[in-house]
Amino acid sequence: MDLRQEQFKHIGINEEKSQQIIRPSMTYWQDAWRRLKKNPVAMISLFLIVIFAIMSFVGPMLTPYDYFTNDLMNGDKTPSMKHWFGTDGLGRDLWERVWAGAKISLFIGVVTAFVSGVVGTLVGGVSGFFGGKLDMFIMRAIDVLIALPSLIITLLIMLYLGSGLVPIIIALAITGWLGLARLVRGQVLALKEQEFVLAARTLGASSSRLILKHLIPNTLGVIIVSLTFAIPAAIFSEAFLSFIGLGIQPPQTSWGQLASLGIAAMQSYPYQLIIPSIFISLTMLSLQLLGDGLRDALDPRLRK
Repeated sequence: MDLRQEQFKHIGINEEKSQQIIRPSMTYWQDAWRRLKKNPVAMISLFLIVIFAIMSFVGPMLTPYDYFTNDLMNGDKTPSMKHWFGTDGLGRDLWERVWAGAKISLFIGVVTAFVSGVVGTLVGGVSGFFGGKLDMFIMRAIDVLIALPSLIITLLIMLYLGSGLVPIIIALAITGWLGLARLVRGQVLALKEQEFVLAARTLGASSSRLILKHLIPNTLGVIIVSLTFAIPAAIFSEAFLSFIGLGIQPPQTSWGQLASLGIAAMQSYPYQLIIPSIFISLTMLSLQLLGDGLRDALDPRLRK
């Protein structure tokens, strides 16, 4: 390596350009991962998210309790060696309930973001590719839906479908795809006149193949970043719905439900509100910071 650098220097190529020449070739995704690893804030955020996801399965195995059994003789116990996060008013172990709630909250966030991502990507891809009256109709419909407060739409859907895990996911997914559809449409409009699309069209590729095999894969950077922001938004919305009593119902639990129960005991037992609030805040902050890191890592203009 040093010999090659000396050769480059001898013919007038500086060190920075020589590093670009001798750097091993990387795919777009390998280079994005390399740049993401250089962002300590994003990597710490990713580490916290992975730890929370693992602990949602492993955490309940570390104590002999469960999240739904009442023990009125041990109600409102402060954190101790016996109950690491204390107990609630019904004597249920908060360590168990926090990790059971993590499983529900993270599941809702990931599934809602995935469903919204699929719908938004397909609608945006079709709208941008075909254009014309179809594009105008789709975009005007999206504009109308965006103009309506998403929280009101979600509440109306929840009142109609009832509370529970599936109704929450349906309600959040119905309103969660609108922004991504507009982003994907903009990307497709910029890409559909590129040479590789025209070449594929000349070779006889169908419209569906052009959208699914050529256009959407080239918008994955925007889609992935959008999904990292959609997950915390869904977690926060679930927490709010559970907080007002329209979300997860007993015996299931979530971070939002834990916060709702904790606020009733905040003056006497503040730990019952502080503990789930910390996990909600850390998860949302980590996902937001990870999204910022992914946005920088996936931006081809920052590639060196």
